[in-house]
Amino acid sequence: MQFNLFDIVLLMVIVVVGAQFWRIRAISERAKVFLTRYCEKNGLQLISIARSKTRLSVHNGRLDWYNEFIFEFSSTGEESYQGLLSMSGLTVINTDLPAYRIN
Repeated sequence: MQFNLFDIVLLMVIVVVGAQFWRIRAISERAKVFLTRYCEKNGLQLISIARSKTRLSVHNGRLDWYNEFIFEFSSTGEESYQGLLSMSGLTVINTDLPAYRIN
């Protein structure tokens, strides 16, 4: 079996796309773990998480995926609020929550 240059390049593209897919999945899992712990620590109930933005960026001299996650939480069990989590790679950059009611 002989491979030509196109076959090799196509195989490399498939491997890189697959690796990036798994990298973004790992980042999403880290966001879920972080937000679960964050909400537990602050007495909040985590309702849902959704990735809203993904792009390549440079953070601290490293090229990695920048992601923003919108998450919904409740402080009393009756109302819900939306917060924003920003991550570069597996590192949390910022967690932004609106003012919410405290029991």
